Amino acid sequence: MPLIPMVQCLEEAEKGGYGVPAFNVNNMEQIQAIMQAAREVRSPVILQASRGALQYTNGVYLKHLVQAAIEENPDIPVVLHLDHGNSLESCKRAIELGFTSVMIDGSHLPFEENVALSRQVVEYAHEFGVSVEAELGTLGGIEEDVVGEVQLTDPDQAEEFVERVGCDSLAVAIGTSHGAYKFKAEPKLALDLISEIKRRVGIPLVMHGSSSVPPELVERINKYGGKIEHSYGVPIEAIQQGIKNGVRKINVDTDTRLAITGAVRQVLAENPAEFDPRSYLSEGRKAVYEVCKERMIQFGSAGHADDYKPMTLEDMIRRYKNG
Repeated sequence: MPLIPMVQCLEEAEKGGYGVPAFNVNNMEQIQAIMQAAREVRSPVILQASRGALQYTNGVYLKHLVQAAIEENPDIPVVLHLDHGNSLESCKRAIELGFTSVMIDGSHLPFEENVALSRQVVEYAHEFGVSVEAELGTLGGIEEDVVGEVQLTDPDQAEEFVERVGCDSLAVAIGTSHGAYKFKAEPKLALDLISEIKRRVGIPLVMHGSSSVPPELVERINKYGGKIEHSYGVPIEAIQQGIKNGVRKINVDTDTRLAITGAVRQVLAENPAEFDPRSYLSEGRKAVYEVCKERMIQFGSAGHADDYKPMTLEDMIRRYKNG
């Protein structure tokens, strides 16, 4: 099965009323872990790479790791998505590498500039059948080179934005935050905004910064020499409510980072003579698998891998041209 367009993945999630986890990937072990989980629970999956991940892997290595994942799992629907593209050039690079979806993040720009940039990316990407996620409103926190102050998405602006831009999905700001240090107390998210924005725009919505920062993952890191301060993540119950209100793509990155780091630290702490990367990275891979499997079940995507016949980018080109 070739990579599928994001549009089809999220439309199927819309039909089924579930959310699809979008996991950030940087290396082989993460991809293997995600695909093992998807295979076992029969879930579609979104593999996404940030600009930092493309730089880390020189792009082409990541491209072929994903191709290996598809070859090994020909019956699992997989989307390859660029996370937080910041320019037309960054989106072009991802499309050249074979990504089936790109995000253009102009949320830090004034409204009119965000509209202009996002529209430019939509016009370019749709020529190749590639789906486009745009963002309106900003999240707090820090993750890689994404730094933000909270500015919740305005429903009136969202309606105008989507109408003028023509994006396929919209990332909304409802109070979530990037990174491990999200909240100092139990967060209160503006979940009511999701229903209102969904009613206005119609297209699938996306939640960024949606790692839950499980305390057991933090404790494992700290037990074996780490120094991660306590922080509250996004409760699973809040994400599930968001899914009920119209969210179809949920970004998860920090949780898998915490999982792999804790596992590697434990192996090296308990086996100080160990120097074989296969030994400690195997445990890291297992830890990521466990988190991903759990999220697929919690978000409701488990059991939906066999629901539909996959579309191709050529199918999407025809669809975009026909309006």
